[in-house]
Amino acid sequence: MRLAIDAMGGDHAPEEIIKGSLEALKHFQDIEIVLIGKEEVLRGLQGKEKRLKLVYASEVIENDEAPVTAVRKKKDSSMIVGLELLKKEEVDAFLSAGNTGALMAGALLTLGRIKGIDRPALAPILPTLNGATVLLDAGSNTNCDAQNLVQFAVMGHVYAQKMFEIERPRVGLFNIGAEEEKGNEVVKKAFEKLKKSKLNFIGNVEGRDIPYGVCEVVVCDGFVGNAILKSMEGIASVISQLLKEELARNIFTKLGALLIMRGLKRITKKMDYTEYGGAPLLGIKKPVIKAHGNSKAKAIFNA
Repeated sequence: MRLAIDAMGGDHAPEEIIKGSLEALKHFQDIEIVLIGKEEVLRGLQGKEKRLKLVYASEVIENDEAPVTAVRKKKDSSMIVGLELLKKEEVDAFLSAGNTGALMAGALLTLGRIKGIDRPALAPILPTLNGATVLLDAGSNTNCDAQNLVQFAVMGHVYAQKMFEIERPRVGLFNIGAEEEKGNEVVKKAFEKLKKSKLNFIGNVEGRDIPYGVCEVVVCDGFVGNAILKSMEGIASVISQLLKEELARNIFTKLGALLIMRGLKRITKKMDYTEYGGAPLLGIKKPVIKAHGNSKAKAIFNA
């Protein structure tokens, strides 16, 4: 498998992106990596790994740039060059931790949509008490209609089938209450459509339901999805920090920590978003993966 990686995208680029890429090459013997970025940044890596190829790009799309404008103007950016490599089938997939909107716009303009899909969706996997769930959309589309949400549900269903090896994954529609009449008009219309579909639709799910793993697919618009994603990341980080503080409080708590250390490590690992790496843009014709903008080497390695 040949994977193209945007070395210039993300809050910690290029250092952490490069570090994570090199770690992946050491660990996975069946992959090749094509790093894309500025020549002055990548030149020193020449010949470092036989399964590492360098492609130079003179421009970078920054996080604060207008997505469509940046995509159209910066044709030699690391992101667009990577998408072009994927279009030409010189690589099998493309990964970027850069500007989400630009990645979405670039993927649409360069690669196109799957037939029958109006809008692609960002679909991260969230850890839950009973395993994991796919959340979509997590930030690609802030304004959606009912049909968009139904299409997200279909894509999430197929993705969950493959990822979790479940024949009929449960699909839930995110809402402010479990009752059928709750929510705005878009959500109500989506509920009616999903209820009539052949999907394993379980109805509305609330924010408190998600961590318990009541379903394998949670459907919402990108504004809500991104808020859910960031909230869960923040809560996980706070819980981890509180545990560390409490267990270091005195000699007795420190001794107790030693006894439960193995279990604590399993819990913190499960709650750590860097363990889940990247999220696919479902609905695009070829595999495009979005890594967290705050990704460091570990997250890039796991993506």
